[in-house]
Amino acid sequence: MMAHSAAGGFLEEQFRAVCAEFQKHELGGADWELLVDTLGIKVFRLRNQQSGLYEYKVFGVLEDCPPDVLADVYMDLNYRKQWDSYVKELYEEECDGKNVVYWEVNYPFPMSNRDYVYIRDCRELDWEGQKVYVVLAKSVEVPQFPEKSGVVRVKQYKQSLALVSDGKKGSRDLCIFAFRYIFCPSLWIHVNICSISWDLVYI
Repeated sequence: MMAHSAAGGFLEEQFRAVCAEFQKHELGGADWELLVDTLGIKVFRLRNQQSGLYEYKVFGVLEDCPPDVLADVYMDLNYRKQWDSYVKELYEEECDGKNVVYWEVNYPFPMSNRDYVYIRDCRELDWEGQKVYVVLAKSVEVPQFPEKSGVVRVKQYKQSLALVSDGKKGSRDLCIFAFRYIFCPSLWIHVNICSISWDLVYI
């Protein structure tokens, strides 16, 4: 697995909490709505009545995809620009000692483009005898990336991703994943199996 520099802003406890949630594969007893159930992938949605934000959880298995490779692809911004036609701008810049990502997403007319300013980190953890890759990301505000005229800034963005092998050796390497995503409900959402394979919930 390629080395990913720490973005800062995340505690060790946050990474371990994702591992614990991943192991349980639970929805927490809330009123989650099942949106997608196909090809071994389930997508659930929950609306926060106070904030109006939607939170998504995705559980599933990807065949012939080792977890370390998926983690590398997920963190590789340059590669994303090759396969994701919705990317208008995507790059990382150091701001006040943190690696901050700027991402502008092309939206179809007559909708305005959306952009994100966020930090992220990927860590490899040993969790109860398993090697788990955990990715965390969240929105930040930094003066180096002011809002642009005509582009909607997504200010409440948060995600966590856990990846682990099924532990079996053979011709197929199965990657078991759990993904959690929070963003503004006013955004246009595009969900399909191709986007789920790499971004799981594609905005």
